[in-house]
Amino acid sequence: MERLLASSTPSRPRIVAVGLLSPAAAVAFALALGTEHLATATALCLLAVVAAAAVGGRGAGLIASAVSFLGLNYFFTEPRHTLAVHQASDLIALFAFLLTAIIVGTLLSRALEERARAERRATEAQFLSRTTERLGSREPVESVLVDLAASLVELFGLRRCEIATPRGSGSAGAESGADDASTITMPLTTPSGSVGTLTLVGTDRALSVAAADLLRTLAAQTALAIERSNLDEQVRAARLEAEASTLRAALFSSVTHDLRTPLSSIKASVSGLLGEGAHYDVTQIDEMLRTVLEETDHLNQIVTNLLDLARMRSGALVPSAQPVLIEDVVGAVLRRMRRRLETVPVRTSFRPELPAVLADPTQLQQVLSNLIENAARFSPGERGIEIAAARWRDSVQVRVIDHGPGIPREDRERVFDEFYRKDVGEGRGGTGLGLAIAKAVIVAHGGAIRAEGVPGGGTAIVFELPIADQPVPPSVPDPASGLLRR
Repeated sequence: MERLLASSTPSRPRIVAVGLLSPAAAVAFALALGTEHLATATALCLLAVVAAAAVGGRGAGLIASAVSFLGLNYFFTEPRHTLAVHQASDLIALFAFLLTAIIVGTLLSRALEERARAERRATEAQFLSRTTERLGSREPVESVLVDLAASLVELFGLRRCEIATPRGSGSAGAESGADDASTITMPLTTPSGSVGTLTLVGTDRALSVAAADLLRTLAAQTALAIERSNLDEQVRAARLEAEASTLRAALFSSVTHDLRTPLSSIKASVSGLLGEGAHYDVTQIDEMLRTVLEETDHLNQIVTNLLDLARMRSGALVPSAQPVLIEDVVGAVLRRMRRRLETVPVRTSFRPELPAVLADPTQLQQVLSNLIENAARFSPGERGIEIAAARWRDSVQVRVIDHGPGIPREDRERVFDEFYRKDVGEGRGGTGLGLAIAKAVIVAHGGAIRAEGVPGGGTAIVFELPIADQPVPPSVPDPASGLLRR
């Protein structure tokens, strides 16, 4: 990349050397051809002026014009080897050559300067466009600043470039092998204040007007990018704090409401059994103990959901997938929940030769437990719930259907949000975690889950899991969980 240091004008010794050597070489070559070839000598000298202007600029072209004029006069105009001119026509020809050489050299040098200026502008515009695009992108601002510092070192031939951002964006620097000469420090400011500094070390010449303008533009764009990064960080921090506050409020509400209710039932039953003078028959005692057991299971479910929420947020909800049959998992869950489902009819429907899915059996049990518990909570006892499974393309689709009041279409996405609760009639909503955890587990397995309406009223929670590539290994019953061990 072309360096944009101050002046690209050739040094004075170079101008003088080019202005003298070019016409001298042309005259020497013309003399070798013979002094009688004036036209050839004139053409060669004019070519020398063009070469001098192209290499050394306007000053070298003017010097070459003057030297060529003298050389033609001295060596090729009568009387030779003297600067005197006897004939007016020769004098006019010499001055015509001088004027032509000056005009040609000036125009050529100006054209070359304009072309070089246009190329520099194109380079600057391209560099500025590329840098502005990166500064405005979503890339980490620290990496963009490091690349920008390296580009400035190359662009301006610096020893070192530093972009310091004390408000948290870090600092960036790049070095080259150039010698130290001077240091330029530019503040990075926005309307809201300073966001850092841009320091160039090793600028051995003053910057040109174009280079200084480019630097000011880059400094302004960099300042805006740093400020945007700082604001984005503040917004992210505020959003996280708001989410944390919402989570804390929802968790507090869940704990105070959902834990207190079963605890109150347990305390009432135990207090009745232990009360002085209390006399209960076997049926009443059995009913109280069943209440304690059911509410204890409910408490256990709440605590399990809260623990799963913590695992989900920490990224620890990683499935240990293996081939498993949906009907085995459903059977194990229904056996474990048989007391809670005594008053709720459950109908199952599994298509023949249903393939195995690739899933973590324990996590899949948790999903089905949450879905069945929700369905039982909102479904009228006489109509019950339905559980169906069938193959769908490269997955197995499972439906857990209730015949309750249903979920409005606009709320079917929200029901999978954490702590989303909906009380219907005298029914009691849960903690608002069951469906959120179910969605997290299904998505972690590479599946999908959604809520659908049911004709005649009700809700179907539908999830799909990928089919396992390998068959299910031989199974033996696990007496502890009721699930078949593979």
